[in-house]
Amino acid sequence: MIPHPVDLTTKPKVTAFFDEPTNTVSYVVKDPQSTSCAILDSVMDIDYAGGRISYDSADKIIRFVEAEGLTVEWLIETHAHADHLSAAPYIQGKLGGKLGIGENITVVQEVFGKIFNEGTEFQRDGSQFDRLFRDGDTYRIGNMTAFSMLTPGHTPACMTHVIGDAAFVGDTLMMPDGGTARADFPGGDARILYRSTKRVLELPPEVRLFMCHDYGPGGREIRWETTVAEERAHNIHVRDGITEDEFVAVREARDKTLSLPKLIIPSIQVNIRGGNLPEPDESGKRHLKVPINEL
Repeated sequence: MIPHPVDLTTKPKVTAFFDEPTNTVSYVVKDPQSTSCAILDSVMDIDYAGGRISYDSADKIIRFVEAEGLTVEWLIETHAHADHLSAAPYIQGKLGGKLGIGENITVVQEVFGKIFNEGTEFQRDGSQFDRLFRDGDTYRIGNMTAFSMLTPGHTPACMTHVIGDAAFVGDTLMMPDGGTARADFPGGDARILYRSTKRVLELPPEVRLFMCHDYGPGGREIRWETTVAEERAHNIHVRDGITEDEFVAVREARDKTLSLPKLIIPSIQVNIRGGNLPEPDESGKRHLKVPINEL
C-alpha cells in the first residue's frame, strides 16, 4: 500500500550527476516554486589502493548548488551503500541541510558493527544521522511535501523517496533492462525485495523513477530515468506477470554469480557512520579494517 497520495501536479527539477568509477547517480532535486532542494546519494571519491580520500564528485554538486543559488534542506541516503562512500557530511559542512536515512539503518549498523568488530564506542542507534525516516514519514523541501516508503530486500534500510511526480528508488530497481538490485548481502532477502519492487510499482504509471545506479547492459549508453509504466511493462525481473517464486529463483541464481563490490569494505564502514570516517587512533591516524572471511 502507498502511504500517501502522489502529487502528480508537482514536478521537481531533477539534475543528475553520474560517477563513472562507481556507476552511481547522485541527484539534486529542486522545488519548482522556490530555491529549496535536496541532495540524494552523493559520492565521496576514494583511491582505495593509495588510501586517499578526495571530494571532486561532491565539489561538482556543491558548485552547481551555489551557481543556481539553491538552499539545501535535505541530504538523503536511500540506503547504506556498499559500492560507494557517501559525501553527505562533507556537503553538509559546506551547504547545510539535514542528513536522513531509513530507520532500519540501526539493523545494518548492528550487523556490520559485529563484522567489522567496531566495539562499544560505535553507536548503533542511528545517531550519526539527523533524521531516521519511517515508512510513510513526510518532510518538506520548500513548498513540496515528500514522503518515504520502506522498500527493503537489498538492505533492511532501503527507502524509496517520493517527491512530487518523482520517486528515487535507490538500488531497489534498475532500468528495465537491468532488473533489480542483488539481495545477497547480510540482511538482504530476495522475497522481500520482490514485494518492495511491487510496492514501488503501485505508484501511478506516469511517476518518474530515478535509479541510483546504471551499468549500461549490452553496451547501451548510461541511463537513470524511467517510469512506473515502463518498469511494469519491460523490467526483466519484475514486469507484470512475473511471480514472486519466479523472481526469487532468478534473483538468487544471479546473485550466486556476482562478485562483491570492489569498494564494499570501505563503503560499509564509512556509510554506517553517516559518511564519516572512523575516529582517529592515538596518533591521529584513521584506519579502515579488513575483516577476514566475514563477507
